[in-house]
Amino acid sequence: MITVPAGVRIHLALGATDTRKGFDGLALLVQGVLRVDSFSGHVFIFRGKRAGLVKILFHDGNGTCLFAKRLDQGAFTWPMTQPSPDGTASVTLTAAQMSMLVEGLGWRTPVQTRRLMVAG
Repeated sequence: MITVPAGVRIHLALGATDTRKGFDGLALLVQGVLRVDSFSGHVFIFRGKRAGLVKILFHDGNGTCLFAKRLDQGAFTWPMTQPSPDGTASVTLTAAQMSMLVEGLGWRTPVQTRRLMVAG
């Protein structure tokens, strides 16, 4: 599990990315396509073509980190949206949504599984 500090934005790159890319290739995508500084400390998540692999890139102030996760079965939930009018191709997630995504859960419409008891 990756702990995301307060104030850090989590960018989910739209579409599929060539997962053969490493640190430098993904950093170039962040700067060129997403139009964000890859050294900003924000988290960037990329999905492979088959949707069973994600790579997470972020700079922690001391160096760049690259994490990868491949699901044994199934696929990661990914939005089916187009780039925004300004040309950027990402969606911003919350830390909770990122946790659900990395676990292979549907993060777009989480459902409450228990009812809250109201005192009264």
